[in-house]
Amino acid sequence: MYIINCLGRPLLLNAPVVMGIINVTSNSFYKGFLENTREEILKIAGEMLDAGAGILDVGGQTTKPGSLPLSASEEAARVLPVIRSIKKAFPAAIISVDTFYATVARKAVGEGASIVNDVSGGNWDSDMLDTVAALSVPYVCMHMQGTPETMQQNPTYDDVVQTVLQFFIDRVALCRQKGIKDVIIDPGFGFGKTIAHNLTLVNELQKFAVLDVPILAGLSRKSTVYKTLGITPDDALNGTTVLNTIALLNGAHLLRVHDVKEAVEAVKLVNAYRMHSQ
Repeated sequence: MYIINCLGRPLLLNAPVVMGIINVTSNSFYKGFLENTREEILKIAGEMLDAGAGILDVGGQTTKPGSLPLSASEEAARVLPVIRSIKKAFPAAIISVDTFYATVARKAVGEGASIVNDVSGGNWDSDMLDTVAALSVPYVCMHMQGTPETMQQNPTYDDVVQTVLQFFIDRVALCRQKGIKDVIIDPGFGFGKTIAHNLTLVNELQKFAVLDVPILAGLSRKSTVYKTLGITPDDALNGTTVLNTIALLNGAHLLRVHDVKEAVEAVKLVNAYRMHSQ
């Protein structure tokens, strides 16, 4: 069992937790909310919380293949008002900010976020790990090969599991050295990985338990689902639930998803299955 400290609020991971995605973007591969009014975004946030989301993950960047990054000021202008509004409307909500900029992370925590979710694993902003340590918030450290602009241009590994595992061995140690107490690892499904790489990582997810930190799986409606099935992201909910279930059975502690209700149902069924299989 893991307990992460979200600025004095303990989040228990004795059962898997669902993280609902709120993308304040217009060009995400699925469901961006940039054009939505603040009231519409709050309605979506409330529905996610009512459906059982333990965390709301607010991001202003699209990191789909081929995308270019926004500046820190552009990203902050998108996410800070949304975080502020969600925290005001739902004071008990645990909010994570999806950013690779230390300045955005600091401002977001000031507005009510209590987790930093960094797709770069601290590699794109040399101040990020020190900033997270100073903020005393949990840190989601993700693996990515390359950058969103280039990551799907023939990604290759000698051994994808060993490479990603070694990355986390090194990064978790550095996070600890910097003073970050709660580290969550995210293998980065779809970030510089082929479908075969992603499926191998899901299959061998239990190997990451050696790190003794919570594991986050972000498979929601990604190309591993929709390209394998020959469908679109809009039709990829059922396939997402299948892969989420496999990830849970193989040791995932958090699911980052667009569809909270279905993910919560998967968690409940996997928990029931485990109880009756002991």
